[in-house]
Amino acid sequence: MPRRHLSVRAAQTARINTELADLRARLEIRTDWPPEVLAEADRAASLPRLPETDATDLELFTLDPPGSRDLDQAMHLTRRGTGYRVHYAIADVPAFVTPGGAVDTEAAHRVQTLYFPNGNVPLHPARISEGAASLLPGELRPALLWQLDLDADGALVLADLRRARVRSRRRLDYATVQGRIDAGSADEQLDLLAAIGALREARERDRGGVSLPIPEQEVEAVDGGYRLGYRAPRPADGWNAQISLLTGMAAAELMLDAGIGLLRTLPAAPDSAYARLRRVAAALGVDWPADLPYPELVRSLDPARTADAAFLNECTGLLRGAGYRAFDTARGTAPPADPGHAALAAPYAHCTAPLRRLGDRYALEICLAVAGGTDVPVWVRDALPLLPGLLEGGDRRAHEVERACVDLVEAELLRGREDERFEAVVVDVDERRPTVGTVQLRDPAVVAKCDAPDPLPLGRRVTVRLTLADPATRAVRFALVPG
Repeated sequence: MPRRHLSVRAAQTARINTELADLRARLEIRTDWPPEVLAEADRAASLPRLPETDATDLELFTLDPPGSRDLDQAMHLTRRGTGYRVHYAIADVPAFVTPGGAVDTEAAHRVQTLYFPNGNVPLHPARISEGAASLLPGELRPALLWQLDLDADGALVLADLRRARVRSRRRLDYATVQGRIDAGSADEQLDLLAAIGALREARERDRGGVSLPIPEQEVEAVDGGYRLGYRAPRPADGWNAQISLLTGMAAAELMLDAGIGLLRTLPAAPDSAYARLRRVAAALGVDWPADLPYPELVRSLDPARTADAAFLNECTGLLRGAGYRAFDTARGTAPPADPGHAALAAPYAHCTAPLRRLGDRYALEICLAVAGGTDVPVWVRDALPLLPGLLEGGDRRAHEVERACVDLVEAELLRGREDERFEAVVVDVDERRPTVGTVQLRDPAVVAKCDAPDPLPLGRRVTVRLTLADPATRAVRFALVPG
């Protein structure tokens, strides 16, 4: 799909910022901090609880989008005989957050960091999330340090977790890493990231797991305005994700073995969903032999092709139903009968982003206790039954914010251009009302509803006419141009 960015006129910036402020108010998103929260955060940041174990000899590096300051993870990769060793340092948020304290109470209200085009609404005060707890290069930090040993095929053979002092050496971004690897100028650490990432991707394939390489629609602040664009995932994005997924799967196994934990789950899609997807493939002309498993089909597709991109968009329908499952056998709550995450084809837990997600702090404390042979803290056990509902509510709010922000900037970008015609691709059609669907414009990067007098041609390139662009309601609508 097209990758070109197109900026919103700079004159609209003030109005968009006002509308974003109104959006935060309507969604009841608290952007200020109670004084007691800031005071407690300042005290904790000035006196962090540093562990005795010293791991500052590890030459850790972080890999995040450019400009990020809430750095949750840093890694060090090395060979171990014929296999590999991954050290994965996670920001030690509990070193700054006292259970039941003001920061903890506020985090339970916020649940996760929310991202807006003109700034984020963080889970923790910036003094913690972008300062004292963030794994910024050159800074001594408390961390929860995973040691993950892999064999020559990338299979996990040992997982350990302990608290340690660390000091990251480098802050890298995906484009830089990908560029160095493509140019053959990568150092050993980045070469190992590519090697381990590829091995883990192969193991995902062997398990029957699947990742969807769908270009992401994003809003970005730039040059006094905003722009909409599509960002295609790079191989480096996938390799980095595999290190995080490896850690989350190791955490899930630790918790399942111990009979206490917090899992991220996704049920298998029903047969009817796959049957619908086969109908979509036929309509798009995507060749899906009867004996070809769905994950293998996805890996054969090229998101740069129109029909393949439309099909991948439809594949997201198989990912509905993700949630959280908490269990504590000692208190009478057994692990789920099916603890797996269908997209990963393995049990999995969120545990690598505690600066940005509330639940990760609890999962990490459980894993730390299990790995160290100590009791899980009572404050963690007491909170477990309430966490799934709290975290799922946070996910819903984050998705609502993301969609609302994109809708707002789309409407603002197109405001006043009613009746103009645009080239687009039909990426979705309502099976119950085939005259209504979704189109993705080639230029600018807009995805919106479209109406037609006859059934929309899924996966086809079409010309559409803008019929509505209303920033007040964040609504954009098109109509198919016949012919």
